[in-house]
Amino acid sequence: MKYLPLIWLGIWRKPVRTTLILLQVAVAFALFGVLQGMKTGVNRVAADLAANILLVRSSLDSASSLLPATYADRLRSIPGIKTVAFLNAFGATYQRSNQQVSVIGLEKSDAWRTLLPYFVTMRPKDLQALQATRTGVLITPYAARKYGWHIGDRIPLMSSTLQNNGSGTWIFDVVGMANPGLKISTNVFANYDYLDAARAMHKGTVAQFFVAVSDPTQATAVSAAIDRVFANSASETTTQPVSVFMQQQLGKIGNLNFVIRSVVSAVLVALMFSIATMMMQTVRERTPELGVMKTVGFGDLAVFLLVVVETLLVCVAGALIGLGLATSIFPVAARFLPGLSMPGVVLGLGMLGAVLISLISVALPASRAARLQVVAALVRR
Repeated sequence: MKYLPLIWLGIWRKPVRTTLILLQVAVAFALFGVLQGMKTGVNRVAADLAANILLVRSSLDSASSLLPATYADRLRSIPGIKTVAFLNAFGATYQRSNQQVSVIGLEKSDAWRTLLPYFVTMRPKDLQALQATRTGVLITPYAARKYGWHIGDRIPLMSSTLQNNGSGTWIFDVVGMANPGLKISTNVFANYDYLDAARAMHKGTVAQFFVAVSDPTQATAVSAAIDRVFANSASETTTQPVSVFMQQQLGKIGNLNFVIRSVVSAVLVALMFSIATMMMQTVRERTPELGVMKTVGFGDLAVFLLVVVETLLVCVAGALIGLGLATSIFPVAARFLPGLSMPGVVLGLGMLGAVLISLISVALPASRAARLQVVAALVRR
């Protein structure tokens, strides 16, 4: 404890330089926290999705590839399947082209209350109101605030998906609220039967089926069974757990791991050289001061540790600031990806990285300070 004042004075001997090092470390570890935290957090969210929910879609893997709605009955007959539900969707706008809305048509099923909680949850009364009103829709709280919608409103939505009469204007009645996992969602949830009957094209088709299996450990076997049932049909299927599908979609972004590792590594290596350069300059400037310390009894090891601890404290403080800033971003990011939060392992790795970088950066300057000869150091006073 008796050395703390000496360490503190050494840290703030050059306030501008110390502040610059602190800011460099904070920015570097804020970037590390955001990039590494996002990657780890996204992978964790995808892995945590219910293992018993399968996604059945067209094997053509195209947004325009649809499946017959009649597949639902055949799916329900496959052993191991507990629940089957389907949806279809089309894009629309409200009053201006930038007021985009996704109209999602849900099959008439109570399963939507609990089937995909990461996607949407509904209160029983809201789902009942939707199913009782043919032109009804459930809106999200975010859409209600953004567009000024209220329960009881009648809202017109314009879409390139035309109705039987050739019109692209769809009129819906707001009958309740839905709680999406995506907090900034502007989705509206409508009745599939109404949308299918009213649209001019692609009648009787759906975008995808969601299947809940009785035993999650049999999800792979059930997936294979589903695809065998529809093999060689006009519309073959590809079935996989929702979590696997999400991870594949993330993979399409590119080699995310490689990019993140490359960026983070480059930033941290640059930071290490920057700190080492500044500490070398600091030791050169403090040569007479260090010579006096050795004269009054400080040994080589004491001087070495003094310089190391000063650097370590600055780096750890900067890393704490940077990781704190990164962590504060995640509540905002969670509005885009439900369940996303800063993984504790990233914080731990960040602090460990700060310690290692500070030790590597200061090793040469501290060694130079420890090897100073008293006579040579005092000559420079």
